[in-house]
Amino acid sequence: MSPGADLTRGAGGDVEASGGDILAKMNAGFRSHPAARLFDAGGEVALTPVARPAVLEDRPGAAALLAALGRGAGFRIGGAGPAPEGEGVFETLTSGSSGEPRRIRRSVASWQASFAVNAGLFGIGPGQAVAVLGRLSHSLALYGALEGLALGAAVHLLDGLRPDRQRAALAARGVTVIHATPAQLRLLVEAGGPLLPELRLVLVGGSKLDPGLRSAMAAMAPGAALREFYGAAEASFITLADADTPADSVGAPYPGVEVQLRGGELGEIWVRSPYLFQGYGGDDPGSARWDAGWLSVGEMGWLRQGHLYLAGRAGRMVTVADQNVFPEEIEALMQGLSGVARVAVLPRPDGLRGQVLIAVCQGDPAAEAEILRAARQVLGPLKAPRALIWRQDWPVLASGKSDLERIDREAGPWP
Repeated sequence: MSPGADLTRGAGGDVEASGGDILAKMNAGFRSHPAARLFDAGGEVALTPVARPAVLEDRPGAAALLAALGRGAGFRIGGAGPAPEGEGVFETLTSGSSGEPRRIRRSVASWQASFAVNAGLFGIGPGQAVAVLGRLSHSLALYGALEGLALGAAVHLLDGLRPDRQRAALAARGVTVIHATPAQLRLLVEAGGPLLPELRLVLVGGSKLDPGLRSAMAAMAPGAALREFYGAAEASFITLADADTPADSVGAPYPGVEVQLRGGELGEIWVRSPYLFQGYGGDDPGSARWDAGWLSVGEMGWLRQGHLYLAGRAGRMVTVADQNVFPEEIEALMQGLSGVARVAVLPRPDGLRGQVLIAVCQGDPAAEAEILRAARQVLGPLKAPRALIWRQDWPVLASGKSDLERIDREAGPWP
């Protein structure tokens, strides 16, 4: 694919037809469909919107969601600072994987547009049971809950339950659709418990599934289709993968999204779509950049035969002996190695090479020699981690993503 190449995917006639009536019924705020139902860990909750302050606590989740519906717009769940202002505007938060979560200001319509698309793509609506596993301060969980209610599904908020109890609730309640991150799915798998035969769709955001987790999901929920999407809190959906997507790709553009690379065959990813945010809340300049309606969050990648491949964030890129290295590439490889359950690749100063990489891992320390050998064989001596640091616990954020800042701090200097 030549430098500056771009991809566009239209919404498609079938999707537009199925979503048009839904959009026509929506206004400047979020509303629930007449067929929608809401459940939390304790059971069904009456869908009666309530008046609350504009900045809401994310627990209990049902109360926060009902208050968000009551306001319609002009709210934020979690985070510090004043409430958003403007008609049809609300705020959500970034995952905060490398620092404090940022406030994301966006229009209600930017989410409603993708609600309509997903109704056509995935059949979300009356008769479906949708579950979200994380706290509503995380945009993926908030999106999944609001989408389910808007489209008429039964929405189950399972935040606050241990993973084994979440899995039991998914089985007992006959949940058919889950919105989750790979980290949350891994906890479900590791918890053990009943199979999930009624689960038909898992919408995965946050990072790619490694082959081991994909296989474990197939065993736990044999009838479920795994649909991974690549996006960001600032951009919402960018690409969507299906069963025919090449294993290392994050998929083709989501309906209505244009994807463009700038700066070379391995270039910076820019997107244009109806789903983009308006800006950051407060005085935070943020890290995303705009250019004539196009947005970049600093991710690097390449295009091949209609599919997007990610290299990693420019902000995490490390130079080792004058070679640019993306820690995400190494994490993806190591996550698939036997003995590695979770991994974070971090830079450390080195007098000879400028920087070297270490890997903080959770898993089986007895496999360390084989893990290092496999990494060096595939990545070569410059990219492969120089050392592994093992820990039993694994710090995560409310989003379910690894808390890279804490992991880095607690790993200490090397050597």
